[in-house]
Amino acid sequence: MFQFFEKKRYLVDQLENFVDIHNHILPGIDDGAADLDASVELVRAFGELGVHRFIATPHILQPLYPNTRKTIHEAHDQLMDALMDQRMNQVAVEPAAEHMVDDSFEELLESGGYLKFRKGYLLVEMSFLQPPLNFDRCIVEIAKRGLTPILAHPERYQFLHQKRGKYRKYAEQGILMQLNMLSLGNYYGPEVQKVAYELLESDLINFLGSDVHNLRQLDAVKEITLRPKHLVKLETAIQHTIGSFY
Repeated sequence: MFQFFEKKRYLVDQLENFVDIHNHILPGIDDGAADLDASVELVRAFGELGVHRFIATPHILQPLYPNTRKTIHEAHDQLMDALMDQRMNQVAVEPAAEHMVDDSFEELLESGGYLKFRKGYLLVEMSFLQPPLNFDRCIVEIAKRGLTPILAHPERYQFLHQKRGKYRKYAEQGILMQLNMLSLGNYYGPEVQKVAYELLESDLINFLGSDVHNLRQLDAVKEITLRPKHLVKLETAIQHTIGSFY
């Protein structure tokens, strides 16, 4: 009877010392921060929420964002130099990538052109509309290299919404899952939000990330509130993220 009156809490109030492992803060190399000024402003805005540590994950997506280790490291170095100039010495940014699993992904793996997280995690995504035909094979190839796949924003893949059992099968394959903060609100729509909470309540979410591309999205994150029962589940993912990458 009293659950209706439960006081919701703001997501951002839980983010002190958080490590954001999925974002698009590097300047000018994908659909994230358009230039260096936008990049610095985005990092500064995160800092106001208590977030100072990032693993930057620009897209590697052919042919739209044909990033390489070189382009990503160059953008990372530009950002770090700018942050030093601004005396934002408390900010730590590690370069990595969000890898699209598509026809070119196996070649990328073979060439060693991927950018992993520390401890051998590899952030991957796929088309929102249909799974790549080589997905299972790519997961096997990732594991062969001693890497652990983290599937970005599993709640956003529309083709999985009618096949919810697939999420459990992915977990059984050793695929870890990273929830987007924005999915906890209505930013991507009610169906994505519903699936996000279902995955959270089913203990299928391992990590939390922002996937923020711009200040508008970060402002949307600031508006997200959660019920206490959801916050308990989310806190587990938050602490696992911090513990793994701080």
